[in-house]
Amino acid sequence: MSSDALMTFKSHIEGKNADVTIYHDRVEWARGGMSAKKLTAGFLTGGASLLATGVRSSKAGTEMIPVKSISSVVTKRDGLLYTKVVVVASGNTIGFRVPHDSAPAVKALLTDLVLGKVPAPGQAPSATAHPVREAAPSRQASTPVEQLRQLAELRDAGILSEEEFLTKKTEILARM
Repeated sequence: MSSDALMTFKSHIEGKNADVTIYHDRVEWARGGMSAKKLTAGFLTGGASLLATGVRSSKAGTEMIPVKSISSVVTKRDGLLYTKVVVVASGNTIGFRVPHDSAPAVKALLTDLVLGKVPAPGQAPSATAHPVREAAPSRQASTPVEQLRQLAELRDAGILSEEEFLTKKTEILARM
């Protein structure tokens, strides 16, 4: 297994804070042992519930998903400040709750790993690993409906935010 981390970030997974690390071959996360619910119950019962159930949760510890078992990575908004990056793997689905500005980078890295676009450590990047994207020929959509479709595709691909999409959509509809 590789030990060179490509990205690390803080997340919120199933009600617990977690430290997430993305490697070339796997995604690992370590969750803390005490949830807010358990802490509140301990406070309200004067510590009796913590003595009875223990301080550590049975779900505390490190978990891992191999990159080769990831079948898809999707993002969806999760409140005003966060986006959930959902990783679907064979037999497991895990949602990493991250700030909106971090989500595109997390999703892009995971997607590139799944597609084999990130060279393994010690491997020279191949010409196909990071292809240079040439600007597509400028093609103006002829009708507002086509423009809206293209705009929706850009939003769905994560290129435009929902706010940018709505702003441009309003402009297009105002010209009709």
